Formats: sequence, C-alpha cells, structure tokens
Amino acid sequence: MNMRNLALLGVVLLLLFSFVTVMQGNSAQQNAGKISYSEFLKKAENGEIKTAVFKSNQISGKDASDTTYTTHMPPIEFNLGEKLAQDYGVDVSSEPVNRGGGILGYLGNFLPILIIIGIWFFLWRQMQGGGGGRGAMSFGKSKARLLTERQGRVTFDDVAGVDEAKEELQEIVEFLQEPGKFQRLGGKIPKGALLVGPPGTGKTLIARAVAGEANVPFFTISGSDFVEMFVGVGASRVRDMFEQAKKNAPCIIFIDEIDAVGRSRGAGLGGGNDEREQTLNQLLVEMDGFEANEGIILIAATNRPDVLDPALLRPGRFDRQVTVGNPDIIGREKILKVHMRNVPVGKDVDPKVVARGTPGFSGADLANLVNEAALLAARRGKRVVAMREFEDAKDKVMMGPERKSMVMSEKEKTLTAYHESGHAIVALNVPEADPVHKATIIPRGRALGMVMRLPEEDKLSENFTQMTSFLAIAMGGRVAEELKFGKDKITSGASSDIQQATRLARAMITRWGFSDKVGTIDYSDDDGQNVFLGQSIGRSKSVSSGTAELIEEEVRRLIDEANATAMRILTEKKDDWIALSEGLLEYETLSGKEINELLKGNPPERPDDFDAGPTSAVPVVKPKKKPEGEVGGSEPEGA
Repeated sequence: MNMRNLALLGVVLLLLFSFVTVMQGNSAQQNAGKISYSEFLKKAENGEIKTAVFKSNQISGKDASDTTYTTHMPPIEFNLGEKLAQDYGVDVSSEPVNRGGGILGYLGNFLPILIIIGIWFFLWRQMQGGGGGRGAMSFGKSKARLLTERQGRVTFDDVAGVDEAKEELQEIVEFLQEPGKFQRLGGKIPKGALLVGPPGTGKTLIARAVAGEANVPFFTISGSDFVEMFVGVGASRVRDMFEQAKKNAPCIIFIDEIDAVGRSRGAGLGGGNDEREQTLNQLLVEMDGFEANEGIILIAATNRPDVLDPALLRPGRFDRQVTVGNPDIIGREKILKVHMRNVPVGKDVDPKVVARGTPGFSGADLANLVNEAALLAARRGKRVVAMREFEDAKDKVMMGPERKSMVMSEKEKTLTAYHESGHAIVALNVPEADPVHKATIIPRGRALGMVMRLPEEDKLSENFTQMTSFLAIAMGGRVAEELKFGKDKITSGASSDIQQATRLARAMITRWGFSDKVGTIDYSDDDGQNVFLGQSIGRSKSVSSGTAELIEEEVRRLIDEANATAMRILTEKKDDWIALSEGLLEYETLSGKEINELLKGNPPERPDDFDAGPTSAVPVVKPKKKPEGEVGGSEPEGA
C-alpha cells in the first residue's frame, strides 16, 4: 500500500471518529433533562413549567431558570395542549414535523456501519490487487507489462561487448521477421532462450534488443511476481500471461530472475513450497504441453543456473542457454563507446586505455564509470569530461571515495608507507607478476594504503609461478614491517593479505593439484553451500584426518616459501625499498612509471599546485572487482 492510500485511509478513520463523537454528543443532548409523562404533568400542575413546545409526539418544557424537560406524549392524549394552557397557564407552541426526519434518522443509525464496510472493502481491494489498482477481481491475473516503442526502443546497436550472445539471438529475430524462411526447410524456432551470466552483464538489455529488432510486442515480468501466499494463484497468473501472449502473437515474454520460481522441486531443508512448485509446473506445461503456443518465444535471465529445475532446462523448453559473461578488453572498449555517445568527452580520452584499466568490469560497471566521470566533471565546472575524470571515477567505483576526514598519525603513515613499499618492491622482482600500476598511502575504504597491479592483457588462467609470485607479494607487506620495526612491532594491517594468501594456497593444494604429496585430487570443501537445494544432504566428507593434516602442512609450506621469498627480495633490494618508502611519505601517491623513475634516482617532478587526486588502487578488503594476482595494503588496526 503506497503513501497515498495510507493518507486516504487516515482521513477516512478521522471522519469516522468525528462522526461517532458527534452522534454521541447529539444522543447526550437528547437524553438531557428527559423525564416521565406523569412527572411532566406534575411539574406543570405545580407551576414549574412556563413554556411548552409540541413536536411530533414529543413535548419540551422549560421552567423559570430555562431548564429543559422533555417527555413523550401518550397516544391517548388529544387535548393536552389546551389543558396545559387553560388549566396550568403554560405558554404552549408547536413546531412543524419534518417528514424526512425518519429516513435521516435511519441513515444516521446505519452510517457508521456503512463506513466500516467501505473501509474493509477498500483494504481488501488493496491486498487483492497488489496495491496497483488492478481491482479485487484481478487476483489471478498476470502482472506482465507490455512494452512498446514509445517506452524506449532498444536495438542491437545499443548493446556491445556480447557479440556471441547477439549472434545466438539474431536467429530468433530473423524467425520473428521471416518465419517462412525456416519453416520451408522444416525448421522450428527455439521455444525458449535462457540468458545466463553474472549481474550487470546486460541480460535484460539484450532481451529488450531482441524485441526492438524484431519489432514485436514484448511482455516483461519478474519471477517473484508469480508467487503468492495462496496456492494456485501463481499458476493462474502463468495461464493468464500465456493467454495474453497468444492474443499478441508473435511476441516475446521475458522473465527476469526466473530462479525465483524455477528452483529445483522437492528439495531443501525447509520442505517444498506448494505454491512455487505449482507455478513451476504450470510454466513447464505452458512451454511444452499438449497445446502448442505458436509464435510465443520465452526469454529468461538468471545468474543462478545451478539452482534451476532440470525439467526447465531440457530441449523443448529452454532449447538454448546463452552465456552472457563479463566483456574482454575489446568488449569493454565497445561498451564505453556506446555509453560515451551522450557525454561530451575531451580529446585526451581514449576508450582503449580506460578499458585496459578496468579488468573484470561488467557492462553496468562501465555505465556507472562513465556517469561518475560526467558527475565529477560537472562538479569541477568543466565543459567536457577529460581523461583525469575517468581515472578518478574509476578509482571511486572500484574503491569508494577517499577518507579525507581521516587523520593519520606520523607513526601510522610511516608504517603504511613501508608496508606498501614492501608489496611494490616484491612485485617488481618476482617472475611473471603484473606491472605495478599505482601505489598510495591515502586511506580508502577500510585500507590505509594499497598497491594496485594491472595485467597487460586479460587473463583466463594462471600458472604455478604466477600464483607463487602472488603469495610472495601478499607477504611482502608483513615482512617489510618486520624488517623495519621488528617482530614485536608488527601490526594487524596484514590481516587481509594473510587471508588472501591462505585462500589461494589452500585452493592450489585442494583444487588445482599443485602438490606432489597430496596429488591431483579435489579435496575442496564445498559441502554446505547448497544445503537448501538438497544437493548436499547426507553427503559425508571424503577427507580423512591424515589427509587434512597433510593439506595443512602443504598450505603452510607454500606460505613459508612466500615469506622466505619476500624476505630475500626486501633484504637484497633494501635501498630500493627504503627509497620507495620515503617517496610515498613525500608524495603519498606514485604511479607505476613514477616508481620506476624514482628507483633510478629520478624523483617525480610536480608543480607546487599539483593535486594527485584520487588513487587508482583496489582495496585488499573484498574489492568489488579484483583482477587475479592483485594485492593490497594495510588495514587499520583491529579491522
């Protein structure tokens, strides 16, 4: 129920309260001074009644002090007025009878009941109609919305970076435009296409582009719109949705987040949900049942294909599963160009450079990056969005805004500088490591400082050398603290580094077979991740106590070797490590190029009014998008 309905309900309740109060007041007034007929005559006989007013069968009399006495006249009394006037000297008068008074009286008595019934009907309608004003009779109707060209037509020109997915769906567009081309050869168009991929990769946008290219009606609905607390309502909505689609065929039905209604049936610790399962059963029947739904193509999107019911994924229902993944560097460049169409960019802006610095970004992340850059340029009073705005926006999207209000003591600042220098120097001296892009000791998020490394190209896998290099880089910060301040002065700043290194080392041993003692056997502990899907109930762990102990020994061996490597490099490159630490204390933020020049003895030349701006580092603590092999810096104590 929205705020407007709540306000209306409040007004109705206030009016009801006021009406009841007035009715009680009138009743009290009517009952004031009411006496029996015999008592009224006695007062008149004693001369207490001075005036009397006859109205219908009621007599109101007043005494000398204007006190009112009211009584009802018996039906047998015909000459009461004459008797009062002649015998008792009462001033008698009469008022005309209001013929409508009886009806109004009845309405007044029933009005509170009518108001209560009206309020009840109003609330019932809101609950049954879902607050959308669809009415009480639309409880089982579909909530699918029909999109038209007037609501913003999207075509494949507005979608970039997912060329393979566009090719898969182009055939659906061609069938909707020229069905005879396929039917002549006996071909049948797929009844359904399932778009699978991480959040923000453009699954919904691609579905709208298919409808825009084919220029056909496009029904959109969320999977959660089917499920209600009453059994059978979801199935009714599925039937109604397909009935609407048949009237507009050929058309496309798009179900977003289909996992809300398409989860595996009869599984889970909490038992089955009859309403959701009946809804899924009805959807399965409508997609491939006895009645053929010609001309209706179902497109669904989910980022959890592993939880879907197998009957939903079989051919004849969702014939095709189209993977929509995060774009590569070429795809990111195309996506950036699409979003830069309506943004006045400077001549120094190169989408290819921005794409290289955003590994792992989805289409939604890139759209947000362009928007943040435009907002930064507007705040700075610029007419165009320059490359610096894109760099600063990238840092803000990846790490959040700078913590400018945080005041670091000189001791904390020095510790952070040596910690981050340890990461950077180790990264520059281990084999097959990604180049250092930037180092900073400016706090962002939970981290007091960080070192960011960017790959020169997109990487789909990593080898053993790259992984061990990452372990050594991760340990570089803690080793640097130990060498500079001693073991008794080591802080908790390396907690995130240790956590990342431990996870990677354990995965190397238990998942990727990088141990001769353990062997190439998967010992990863995935039990319990899908308990509520019923896929791991009753499954026993296959790791014995001896094997678990061996795994722990191998993980410790990898971490100890990484510590030894970092210790060796920082000892051999002590001069470089000290020089970089002093440089960070002086400049706070150094780019990869500036770090290389500084180690050659050429400090960066910066004007007096230079503003380093936000850094480009990815925080160690659960970064939003973290390329493989990236390590970060120290955290505040106790984080």
